[in-house]
Amino acid sequence: MSRNAVPPSPPERRIEWGTVALGAAAALCIAARGYGRAAIGVSAGAFLAWLNFRWLRSAVLTLEALSKAQAGAEKPRVPSQVYVRFFGAFALLLSAVCASFFYSLFPAAAVVAGLFTLVAAVLLECIYQLARGHAPRAK
Repeated sequence: MSRNAVPPSPPERRIEWGTVALGAAAALCIAARGYGRAAIGVSAGAFLAWLNFRWLRSAVLTLEALSKAQAGAEKPRVPSQVYVRFFGAFALLLSAVCASFFYSLFPAAAVVAGLFTLVAAVLLECIYQLARGHAPRAK
């Protein structure tokens, strides 16, 4: 199954755009204060968070399709590219943060702040869903 076979749901699209928008807004505010390297660090962190979200979504969709296709199989097979996408996302984040800490490419705090734009976008989506009354109901 190709990664783009299932289009993102509206909440997933809002989370993606929210990550990009929050990262860009934060980077612009930081750059306006005269901290260019920190602004680039926040942008890099936000980009990595967005990329991580996309890769993890792709890996989960592939695993879902495989589980449906191989339902009842005694020994299901998982292609190596699924593992690469799933664990590659974490390896990419870890290497970017380590590079920031050890090689001072950008301020490490700025990169980590950029990574948290995904968390902020998810929280904003939760608030949006609660405000619209789409919260799950207890039975």
